[in-house]
Amino acid sequence: MVDLNAPIGSTTGMIDRYGRRIDYLRISVTDRCDLRCRYCMAEDMVFLPKNQILTLEEIGVIADRFIARGVRRIRLSGGEPLVRRDFSELARRIGRHIGGGLDELTLTTNGTQLARHAADLHDAGMRRINVSLDSLRPDVFARITRRDRLADVLEGIAAACAEGIAIKINMVAMRGVNDGEVLDMLRWCDAQGHDLTLIETMPLGAISDDRQDQYIPLHEALAPVRAEYALLPIDHRTGGPARYFAVEGMRVRLGLITPMSENFCSGCNRMRLTCQGRIYMCLGHEDHVDLMTAFRAGGADAVDSRLDEALGAKPLRHDFAIGRGLPPATTRHMNVTGG
Repeated sequence: MVDLNAPIGSTTGMIDRYGRRIDYLRISVTDRCDLRCRYCMAEDMVFLPKNQILTLEEIGVIADRFIARGVRRIRLSGGEPLVRRDFSELARRIGRHIGGGLDELTLTTNGTQLARHAADLHDAGMRRINVSLDSLRPDVFARITRRDRLADVLEGIAAACAEGIAIKINMVAMRGVNDGEVLDMLRWCDAQGHDLTLIETMPLGAISDDRQDQYIPLHEALAPVRAEYALLPIDHRTGGPARYFAVEGMRVRLGLITPMSENFCSGCNRMRLTCQGRIYMCLGHEDHVDLMTAFRAGGADAVDSRLDEALGAKPLRHDFAIGRGLPPATTRHMNVTGG
C-alpha cells in the first residue's frame, strides 16, 4: 500500500544536457475524453484499458519524486482529466505540497465537467486553470468537438469563477473554421475577466482532416486584432511557452503559442508524464522513458535513475512540419500526451 502522507524528501535537481532547468511537469491522468476535437483525435478513438494506466496513487508518488527533484509547477491534463473517477483525490494529494516544494498546481480542461468539480479544485489549492474553448458559436463548437456541449462549458467556467479560480481560455486557431472569431473571443474574454491564449495547430497523431488546410500562423490569425488594437509585449509568464501581450484599451492578457511559426524550444522547461507512466521529454518526439515499469518493479527510489535517463535524452527541439501528404510528427494523439 502506498503511503499518501509520506514526506517527499529531497535530492538533486533536474538540468538537461543543454543546461535547461526542468521545473514544470504536465501529467496526463487519462487518455479518455468526452469530446472528440478534430485537431486532437480521430472520431472513433480506442482508449487504453484500465490495467495499462497508472493508478492515482502511483501518479501521486511519481509526482512527489519530481517535486523532490526541483519541479515547481504541475499541470494536470488529459484527455479530459475530470472524467477520471476520484480525480479530486489526486488533486488534493498533489496540492498538499503547495508552499512546501510546489509553487503551483493547475489544470487544463475542456470545461464540460467543470461545474461539479470547481469547489473541489479550489479546495485542492488550484487558483487558476486553463479551459480549452475554440469557439463561442454553438454550431462551430459542435463542428470542432463533434459534440453539442458549449452550454456545459460556459456553465463550468462560471462555476470556477464563482469559486475564485482565474480562467485562461486556450483557443486553437484553425483556418476557415474559427480564425474569423479571434477578435470576438478576445473581446468576450476581456468582458468576462479571462486571459486568452491562441495556439497554432500541431501535427500530432493521424486525424480525418488535413492539417495543411487547418493550419494558420498566428501572425495571420491576429491581423483583425492588430487592425483595431495595439499589442504590447509584457513580461508576464505562467511557466509554459506562451509569450504574453497587453492589448491596448483592454484588461485581457493575450498569450501566443507558436510551435510552428516561431520555435521556442531553447527555453523549454517541461516534461510530460502520460497515464501509461511514460515520460515524454518533448511533445514532438516519440522517444520516452517508462516510469511505470520502473516504479512497479522498484518503488519510488527506482524512479530517480529513470529521470536522469530522461534528462540525458531530452532533445534540443521538436521537428514539427505541416504540409500536404506529410505524416504527423508523432503517431500518438494529443489526448495521450496531455496538453
